[in-house]
Amino acid sequence: MIGAGLTSFNTIPSAIPIQFLPLPLDFASKFSQSASFHTSHSHLLLSGRRRAGTLVVKGGYNNSLEEEFDLVVMGEKESSRSLYPAIEPYSTGFLKVSDIHTLYWEQSGNPDGHPVVFLHGGPGGGTAPNNRRFFDPTFYRIILFDQRGAGKSTPHACLEENTTWDLVSDIEKLREHLEIPQWHVFGGSWGSTLALVYSQSHPDMVSGMVLRGIFLLRKKEIDWFYEGGAAAIYPDAWEEFRDLIPEEERSCFIDAYHKRLISDDVKTQHAAAKAWAKWEMVTAHLLLNEENIKRGDDDSFSLAFARIENHYFVNKGFFPSDSFLIDNVEKIRHIKTVIVQGRYDVICPMMSAWDLHKAWPEADLKVVPDAGHSANEPGMAAKLVAANEMLKRHYRGE
Repeated sequence: MIGAGLTSFNTIPSAIPIQFLPLPLDFASKFSQSASFHTSHSHLLLSGRRRAGTLVVKGGYNNSLEEEFDLVVMGEKESSRSLYPAIEPYSTGFLKVSDIHTLYWEQSGNPDGHPVVFLHGGPGGGTAPNNRRFFDPTFYRIILFDQRGAGKSTPHACLEENTTWDLVSDIEKLREHLEIPQWHVFGGSWGSTLALVYSQSHPDMVSGMVLRGIFLLRKKEIDWFYEGGAAAIYPDAWEEFRDLIPEEERSCFIDAYHKRLISDDVKTQHAAAKAWAKWEMVTAHLLLNEENIKRGDDDSFSLAFARIENHYFVNKGFFPSDSFLIDNVEKIRHIKTVIVQGRYDVICPMMSAWDLHKAWPEADLKVVPDAGHSANEPGMAAKLVAANEMLKRHYRGE
């Protein structure tokens, strides 16, 4: 079933560019001489151009032999790219949120637009200019901020007064500081964790959500990535992560790394931080991304990233129970939400997105068949932009 009454190419108005449309395998010969296609694990990807728009055809079959297709009809501007062009902030600042911590924040896009807050990953990862590009700058008022100890926030890599609940409080302080009554929340990886706990704590302040690479911070997720599960897929990279720790301490890598990341010896901290960060940078993309891997060599980035991540994981996310986020889904069931998940995400495997989807079927789950963890992979970026566009139309009442 194709849906929306579209049963053949002839039924599509020529003025409407189509981003995703399922079509029969023999359509390649009917589309254009320049069209190309490939198949992978029973998914067909066909791409080409028709007039001013871009046509990308995706299809797949599940094990029950029923066809599963998603149709997204988008405006011409959205169909011709994944990310929006780079932009600069129109305002920046620092917000003191405690006696210890001061947060960097920035705003870009439309000052009078629909507010969206970007929650970065890690924790400890910080924001980057590219994060602004997931949102239509003519519609969204785009707010980025660096969480405690990360990015431009101070003090750098500080673990004191740095908990999940401190961050939830910070988000509210920032919202009030910027005089925003309600905002769209966008978060991936740890950012999805923080988005869920923030929205569950303040559901009336959230107009909608886009979540990527779901991380529920359960023991089985931590064990998968840090205690040897993902080593089955990346044994070469795992050995570098593993070998920093003596054999007698390998019963729990989280604890062993914690010991080194809070060491009084700066060299010990940096060595552990680089090994920790590199393990995640290597595994973040479906195809190895050398530029991303180099981020782990930066002392400033890796120290904040590794120390803060490990601090949260040692403390089990500061949650009262392993299933806390799933148990509190009822509080946010009414919030319009899109979940975007890479099929081959090794860092935050799809089991978590699937568990969340089962508990929260009202949220729209989009699985990207050719993506891993990173938001910057082409298929993932396209779906994230499409999700923000869908919510844009929802906010407009279209």
